[in-house]
Amino acid sequence: MTDVSSKGPQPGDERPVLTNRQGHPVHDNQNQRTVGARGPATLENYQFLEKISHFDRERIPERVVHARGVTAFGYFEASGYLGEEPISRYTRAVPFSEPGKRTDVAVRFSTVIGGRDSSESARDPRGFAVKFYTERGNWDLVGNDLAVFFIRDAIKFPDVIHALKPDPVTFRQEPNRILDFMSQTPECMHMLVNLFSPRGIPSDYRHMQGFGVNTYKWVNQRGETHLVKYHWMPRQGVRSMTEEDAAVMQGRDLGHATKDLQNAIDRGDFPEWDLLVQIMTDDEHPELDFDPLDDTKVWPEDRFPALPVGRMVLNRNVDNFFAENEQISFGTGVLIDGLDFSDDKMLVGRTFSYSDTQRYRVGPNYLQLPVNQAKNAAVHTNQRDGLMTYHVDGQGENPHVNYEPSITGGLREAEYPTQDEQGPMISGRVTRTRIPRTNDYKQAGQRYLLMEQWERDDLVRNFTTLLAQCDRPIQDRMVWHLLMVEDDLGLRVGAGLGIGPEDVLHLEPLASQDLTDEDRERLSKLGKNGPRDVTGLKMTHCVPNERFIP
Repeated sequence: MTDVSSKGPQPGDERPVLTNRQGHPVHDNQNQRTVGARGPATLENYQFLEKISHFDRERIPERVVHARGVTAFGYFEASGYLGEEPISRYTRAVPFSEPGKRTDVAVRFSTVIGGRDSSESARDPRGFAVKFYTERGNWDLVGNDLAVFFIRDAIKFPDVIHALKPDPVTFRQEPNRILDFMSQTPECMHMLVNLFSPRGIPSDYRHMQGFGVNTYKWVNQRGETHLVKYHWMPRQGVRSMTEEDAAVMQGRDLGHATKDLQNAIDRGDFPEWDLLVQIMTDDEHPELDFDPLDDTKVWPEDRFPALPVGRMVLNRNVDNFFAENEQISFGTGVLIDGLDFSDDKMLVGRTFSYSDTQRYRVGPNYLQLPVNQAKNAAVHTNQRDGLMTYHVDGQGENPHVNYEPSITGGLREAEYPTQDEQGPMISGRVTRTRIPRTNDYKQAGQRYLLMEQWERDDLVRNFTTLLAQCDRPIQDRMVWHLLMVEDDLGLRVGAGLGIGPEDVLHLEPLASQDLTDEDRERLSKLGKNGPRDVTGLKMTHCVPNERFIP
């Protein structure tokens, strides 16, 4: 996010000052408070907690995001290896522990922005959330169909969703609102290049990739940690639709993707995905021109190969759509032994937000619902009561004791599998600062060049059509950004709008926008840089994409 905090107003800026509902001025609406620029985040992030807690409660009863979706059940089968190596070298997590080990799963596919009855052929990120019912408790791997996200700090999540949601006055989704926000947020460029290409409209859920997006950690038996990213690759292949194709599909059926998945499972054509993992050492990696904890970036596969660790098969539909789809609840904080959090600023925020949302939307006892229960692990808690309690969790031998510690028959703490201390030493001042290596344009440009021609053509058409509905200052700034991303993209979109490089040369970088040396060189030759060199580059999400024509 462009860091405009504490810079003071520009000359002539008479807008009211942003406050919270206590009337406190908000001095930084771009960054959480963290230990050092990379994190971790601190618990007393009052402005973030107030902002995200209110956002989590903005809709009732349907989900604020991911309202339309479908759930199916199946299993994950581990290979026992990370590529050629025994996986135990890197993680002690039980779902991966041995070749052929199967773990029951529930998977919910969804669209993000539209309501529960919206079209499944709308341009939108898709949710790809997997619940593993392991013998060590549940593990939720919550992701999307695109490998990156719009923002890198969770404090901006309500803002990006508000921009994408309908106007609060007219209740229409407006390109002018969406691209107003995006034009002031250059970290969005990589996501926009993906979202407005055909990858933004998968043909259906069976032919859709899935990505964990966030950076997690694996922990082995010795307490050694590695950074990892997760990717689901459909064995059915990847298929997408252009804007024109999607309009035809929407005219036929608003729920085509749900129907396709359910019909395939009913006829025994069980969809499968390979789970691939990228891995790197647990440190800051100063040799890279991006931060591995940045959700607007991918890890190039020529440097960090995506290695197979198992496959997932879906073989059963829900028995009751409300009980098993509307009430299924996921959270990025739902990890098991051998898996851990990184200091990814989006992950920290999501981990609070998801579970907080479920307690509000489904109720404080949502984990007692059958679809959310830990099916293959014993549950013993001291939690009691609350709305919709319908059983008492497993407890100690003395039913009078619902506290710990106790010597009269209560529950006891578990022992750590290894030592509690793990990972690198963290040192830094408590601050509100974005990560240093933003590099907002390079990967977006590489992604554009690695697209197939039909994908690039559709991307240009979509950008041009939407920007034509925007105010001229937004058009100018977006063309400026797209020229910084890649000449061909900016020139083609600009030509469709009647805006050339000479029309935007006067624009300065956004306030406090960090440009790399390469960015400054591109800016000095705006529109005349020539294509980036992508020789030998393999980006995480660049797999062959078949056009699906309804």
